[in-house]
Amino acid sequence: MSDQKKVIDALGGKKGLLDSGLPALVFLIAFNIGKDLQNAATAAVITALVLAILRLAKKDTLQHVISGLIGVVFCAFLARKTGSAVDYYLPGLIINIVYGSVYLVANLVGFPILGLVLGPILGENLHWRKVAERKRAYIKASWLWVGLFASRLIVQYPLYKTGNLTALGTARLAMGYPLFAAVAWGSWLIIRKAPAAIAPEKPTDVS
Repeated sequence: MSDQKKVIDALGGKKGLLDSGLPALVFLIAFNIGKDLQNAATAAVITALVLAILRLAKKDTLQHVISGLIGVVFCAFLARKTGSAVDYYLPGLIINIVYGSVYLVANLVGFPILGLVLGPILGENLHWRKVAERKRAYIKASWLWVGLFASRLIVQYPLYKTGNLTALGTARLAMGYPLFAAVAWGSWLIIRKAPAAIAPEKPTDVS
């Protein structure tokens, strides 16, 4: 597997975005057609179940299957519990707040999240912290993700507050995979230009 694919998969990948994006799209369409919150929520959950079954049939990583299904079920439950369709998208807003805050703080203290996540995957572990150029690259790339999470909140939170379901659902889709793909690709372009910081191998015990 190429380093580029390792990076994309570690950041969520296409499958993870599909598992969260498609049920959300089904929810939006079903609610706009039938104006029935319960039916729309049920349709979203069924879509997530079908995706989970397909993932299991293809022997995909259980992490994507379980996390995607649990997330959709919780969103549907919350919307039905509050009786407000826009609350289906509330967990996504909260996740953006949490992720954005974590990426921001980690960058400010010199422990960029991308370095912590990708270091072990790319064979660097935390050795990249000793290579100034590599560390700067991880910090620079991580700022792209801070911008992603912040932009989603700036656009989507006002739509949530005004209860504009159609605009909110459309914004979430538009700022989902397309924005993720752009930021993931930008991150890879930044990281690949910096010299790799391969962690030193442990000495072999010849005794």
